[in-house]
Amino acid sequence: MVLSRFWLAIFISSIAFVVFSLFSGGNYTIDHVLNGKKDDPILISEKYIEQVPAFVKDSIKNAPEQTMVVNRDTINADTTYVFQNKTVKIYSGVQKSDGLLPTCKNSLLDLIIPLIAYLAFFCGIMELLIISGAAEKLARQLSPMFAKVFPSVPKNHESISYMTLNFAANFLGLDSAATPFGLKAMESLQTINPEKDKASDAQIMFMCLHAAGLTLIPTSIIGYRAAENAANPADVMLPCILTSFIGTIAAFLIVGIRQKVNFKSASLLVALMTIIAGIVGLLFYINTLDLIGKNFFTSNLSGLMLVAIIGFTLVFSFINEKKFVAHDTTIFDTFVTGANNGLKTGVTIFPYVMGMLVAISFFRNSGLFEIISNGISFVFSNIGVSKQITDSLPVAMLRPFSSGGSRGFMIDAMRTFGPDSFTGRLSSIFQCSAETTFYVIAVYFGSIKVKNTRYTLSTMLLVDLICVITAILVASWFF
Repeated sequence: MVLSRFWLAIFISSIAFVVFSLFSGGNYTIDHVLNGKKDDPILISEKYIEQVPAFVKDSIKNAPEQTMVVNRDTINADTTYVFQNKTVKIYSGVQKSDGLLPTCKNSLLDLIIPLIAYLAFFCGIMELLIISGAAEKLARQLSPMFAKVFPSVPKNHESISYMTLNFAANFLGLDSAATPFGLKAMESLQTINPEKDKASDAQIMFMCLHAAGLTLIPTSIIGYRAAENAANPADVMLPCILTSFIGTIAAFLIVGIRQKVNFKSASLLVALMTIIAGIVGLLFYINTLDLIGKNFFTSNLSGLMLVAIIGFTLVFSFINEKKFVAHDTTIFDTFVTGANNGLKTGVTIFPYVMGMLVAISFFRNSGLFEIISNGISFVFSNIGVSKQITDSLPVAMLRPFSSGGSRGFMIDAMRTFGPDSFTGRLSSIFQCSAETTFYVIAVYFGSIKVKNTRYTLSTMLLVDLICVITAILVASWFF
């Protein structure tokens, strides 16, 4: 309910601002909002040749051809003049994201189709875990702890194993595996949800813990930093772990207080202490490695763990082949059945994802995001916040809306200020320590057709804010 209203507010306000810009002279055409591609130049005006600056007019008149492009403006370096048919079209700036129609197309080709492939594969693996009995054993082992965090979930419920696999995939930075496990967890939790169109307490707790994104191996961030020739690509690893861990604890406390979770439970305290001890141990171990050792460790651990999970699933399935026979099926047929379910899930969530991405496209291309971003940066800079921090804020602001957009700002920050600058490092931590909140809500709740998300959105945005503040503090401490 809240998400739908927010989505509608973004859409309407962005459209209104686009129309206002057209008639106020901010844009010459709104075609870029509909058909434009990311990084294309934006047409802001069209004039007769006598109306353009003198140096442009002279360059065009001295040119032998009737078509002339001048991209050297002494005042605005990104302004381009194109002369054709007695008029000069003036382009300035570049488009921040794809327009409406390209976004619809890319949502299917670049996002949904790959996601469906991941869903099909990992849902096939999960079906093997279910029939072989591995999921049931995992749920039985973790039930004492999960019963305290998710009191409404029955003991040994299959959703426990799905949530565990989702958290494990997040820990290792395996986004492609985390999403299918998470969607399966939401479907399983929906079976015990008494109000099918309203998010249950267990679903809200799971979503907020998932969105906090506790990551032990930020593989993708390290890869981007290595591509930008950082002296030590893995030097942001410890800050990323600390920031995401604090965000996860914050999410658990905020939702737990609202849902009246018993924080004094012995099994819950033991589980938390075990996780903290594991993270501290990992931090100490990584700190003992040299540069090559850190790069080798971070590059291989996630991949090895994923291969281990797949290998374990197959071996366990073959050992317990009798269970497949009892269900009148085979290991391969079970995998195919799970993959088919994953395909159906992908088709179900496509409209929700496309709708959210189109709204974000309008929001960015209308110019509203830049106005808000510049306004916040201006306020922060005038209250004494370092320019190095304000230069990295666009990553934090865009992260809840678009992973690709915030990633673009992160890469731009590293290229502009340097990957080893404070701004470059802080941008990397921002990118790692929060989730694409609106996208995740659209995908996860859309897959089970829950319309009333209750306080999920507000809690996740609060956790995002906590992660931003924590990232600034941690980055200032480390760098």
